[in-house]
Amino acid sequence: MKFGASTFIWVSPFSNATLDLADKVRKMGFDILEICIEDPKTIDPKSIRQRLEKTGIEALICGAFGPDRDASSEDPAVRGQAVDYIKKCIDFARELKSPVVAGPMYSAVGKTRLLSKDEKQKQWQLAVDSLRKAGDYAGEHGVKLAIEPLNRFETDFINTVEQGLELLDQIANPNVGFLLDTFHMNIEEKDVAAAIRRAGSKIFHFHTCENDRGTPGTGHVEWSSVRDSLKDAGYEGPVVIEAFNSEIKEIARAVALWRPLAASPDSLAVDGLHFLKQLFS
Repeated sequence: MKFGASTFIWVSPFSNATLDLADKVRKMGFDILEICIEDPKTIDPKSIRQRLEKTGIEALICGAFGPDRDASSEDPAVRGQAVDYIKKCIDFARELKSPVVAGPMYSAVGKTRLLSKDEKQKQWQLAVDSLRKAGDYAGEHGVKLAIEPLNRFETDFINTVEQGLELLDQIANPNVGFLLDTFHMNIEEKDVAAAIRRAGSKIFHFHTCENDRGTPGTGHVEWSSVRDSLKDAGYEGPVVIEAFNSEIKEIARAVALWRPLAASPDSLAVDGLHFLKQLFS
């Protein structure tokens, strides 16, 4: 089992000015740095690759999906931007040797509407069409897409594994699977372990975060059942801590983070990693 840390724990956006994060997470004992592509213009794959290779850290790529990257938008121009952005993330993933591009790429985060049945069906079809294109491009470049269900306060679209499986069935591309996240699952799934087992071989990536979005092991997530269900699902991929820095106002507002959830970002990462290594040992 390899363990990773999200760049969101410390910075936003990631850029050449924050490459020292690779050294930081290596010294902490992580294997992976998950890089969020907020602004592709800040991403310099050559410099990032050189630093990662120097430190011995692997990369994983996740996306950030705002209103102008909405794969289910009724505006074809916006859908086109979403697909183009996902393709850009795939290009970065290929250059940085990330096996996946992950994130809630089916819609814009924060989009919450009470749609009629017909409107909802149209939204689904638009997302399916967009993600088929992105999935085909990913497959051509040796990269997988990992779609993340979010909690009800962040999306009206895909909240549960059951809904996600329906979307994956409609996309019908074995190269497209799940990113599951314990924070969102704790809110939406009636039985987190059962949902993980149901996702099974479709799990391509996994995020760990406590029920309050803080340090794994400090809240009421049933971690032993998470571990056991991942084993039953046959998942042997990376386990990444994704948390957010309350000092970064734009991100804190977007994820409703109104107070620090640990003494510092470093302590959240170090303590979380220590807990996860013990859990999975």
